[in-house]
Amino acid sequence: MPRDEFVERVVVGAGMDEADNWIAERAGKGDIVTTADVPLASRCVKAGATVIAPNGKPFSKDSIGMTLATRNLLDSLRSAGAVTGGPKPFAPRDRSRFLAALDRAIVRLTRDGFGA
Repeated sequence: MPRDEFVERVVVGAGMDEADNWIAERAGKGDIVTTADVPLASRCVKAGATVIAPNGKPFSKDSIGMTLATRNLLDSLRSAGAVTGGPKPFAPRDRSRFLAALDRAIVRLTRDGFGA
């Protein structure tokens, strides 16, 4: 783990979703959360955090409802035995989109008075 004043190591319980619960309970305005986990993204968006997927796709109040519904539908189909495929492989352009989205989020939050 890097030794940096901005990096903190946190160990949570071993139960299901313990790490997600820890993150969601602390996320709020001024925070940026990076996750591909749609239920976690939903919780963080509702808490006011800026949420970005690793491929650069932003999760917002306007989009999270449909994204969560789609995720739940596909999860139900997989549980019923349907083969729905998985996410696309991570591509170099995904990294570029993520870095651009992260930069926009940092600039916006800084402009709004967070982290200043």
